[in-house]
Amino acid sequence: MNHEAGVNTKDHTISQIRVHNRRRRFGFRSGAKCAIVLANVLAVLFLNACATSSVETASGENKHISFLYNFSTRSLDPHVDSSYVPLRAGITETLVKLDEEQLTVVPWLAESWEGKDGKHWTLHLRENVTFHNGKKMDAAAVKASIERAVKESIAIRNALKIDKIEAEGSTLQITTTQQFPEFISELVNPNVSVIDVSEQDFVNKPVGTGPFRLISFAPGSKLELERYEDYWDGAAKLDSVTFAFNEDANARSLALESGQVDIVYRPEVESLESLRAKPGMKVESTATFRVHQMTMNMEREAMKDIHVRRAVDALINREEIVNTILLGYGEVAQGPFLPSLPFAPTYGNHPTGQSVAVAELTEAGYSQQNGIMQKNGVPLRLVLLTYSSRADLPLIAQVFQSDAKRIGIEVEIRQIDTPEEYMASNRDWDLATYSNLTAPRGDAGYYLNATYHPTGALNFSGAEEPELTQFIDQLNTTVDTQERAKLAERAASYVHEHVINSFVLHPATIVAYNEQKVKNWVTSRSEYYMITNQLDVN
Repeated sequence: MNHEAGVNTKDHTISQIRVHNRRRRFGFRSGAKCAIVLANVLAVLFLNACATSSVETASGENKHISFLYNFSTRSLDPHVDSSYVPLRAGITETLVKLDEEQLTVVPWLAESWEGKDGKHWTLHLRENVTFHNGKKMDAAAVKASIERAVKESIAIRNALKIDKIEAEGSTLQITTTQQFPEFISELVNPNVSVIDVSEQDFVNKPVGTGPFRLISFAPGSKLELERYEDYWDGAAKLDSVTFAFNEDANARSLALESGQVDIVYRPEVESLESLRAKPGMKVESTATFRVHQMTMNMEREAMKDIHVRRAVDALINREEIVNTILLGYGEVAQGPFLPSLPFAPTYGNHPTGQSVAVAELTEAGYSQQNGIMQKNGVPLRLVLLTYSSRADLPLIAQVFQSDAKRIGIEVEIRQIDTPEEYMASNRDWDLATYSNLTAPRGDAGYYLNATYHPTGALNFSGAEEPELTQFIDQLNTTVDTQERAKLAERAASYVHEHVINSFVLHPATIVAYNEQKVKNWVTSRSEYYMITNQLDVN
């Protein structure tokens, strides 16, 4: 990456971010922020104390783990909720799952399948599976679950392309509306989790087939889980689990340091050195299928101009962001897919930096007057969305805001709570820092369909590019793996060339836990599989 001379030096913005990180870590906060963090920590301690007390009352020998996650949810409806907590907590399962080493789809609730023509599919279900209420999971129950998912979620309806489902015994016959070779891989989606739909309280108590049964749910706070003794793949080693939420990274780290929780998902990166120094503490960093991107709203007047989008892309100082905000726990991104994936294009170097951004804006008809970038007397002002549940995204937004200001662009940072919901419902923004799983099925189809197809559930940019749509449609009907990889490369290259979105970095997933207690924890690359029947305590 050819940065403008001087951009890679330790400038004032980067220094501010470093100071900000140190203050976040060591407690030098404004009064309001300090109060919020203290409240978060106290809430975690209280919840954990309650959980510990209840477990110990039941039996002093119970095997219990407290897990602290970075996203909260107020709904456990697995068919519509984007938190995927029911699957992550071991309550629900899907028909197939991803082998994260081989990047292949493997059996789960379905033990085998056929679909040679890519349109007519036969799935053979496991026969020894029951729901947590004791009812047998047969083809009729799975059919009802899938039909509810399709009915409740437009995204699932578009993704699965199901024409009809027939059920008999433990066999499902599914016909898609078109030849769709990747149909089976779409069943990895947590929103296609199998539940007993004869139960009614989907939001608060979904009844799944996983190793843990839901005991209680406090929306936005925690879940209490207990082992399901009749789990088809062998009863879990743990007796119970507390799956709690806290969106403040510092609070999560403090909860682990104090011993109030056993496993923390995405602790604050500034805390990792002190966590590693504690006896028995394990910190794992794993490359996942995720990208932090700058989403461009192409329906906004300024963002319709490719030169403006190129200017935005040129202003993103990726290397400094990785080194300063993530402290090296990630890698610079040029496109949506990790370079190691077989369908990731090879991108040529392209110049970035403030001078490049100014040149692109000049091409778009802008000029600096009295330090303000403007066109026809109208200043260039951009609204940038961000959200705090991924602690690095607001910091990325702040760095971009500062760099844009240097060339006369005013950037208004707007904090939102639920990015998917806000971006889908509102078009009053220009840019958004957003984090997306790009290959959770081990294939490029999910991300390209969801993010760039006109019918995609995550097409927040409003992209409607006929040539790109053609690549994706062709990908959806192509069986050969090598041909699919070529089409995915062409689609990703199109996105890159037209700057439909801009890609910042591939973050590592960091998990910290007390290895003196926790046994058999595995950090999932897809971020789907967390609380399993193999998780144990020493």
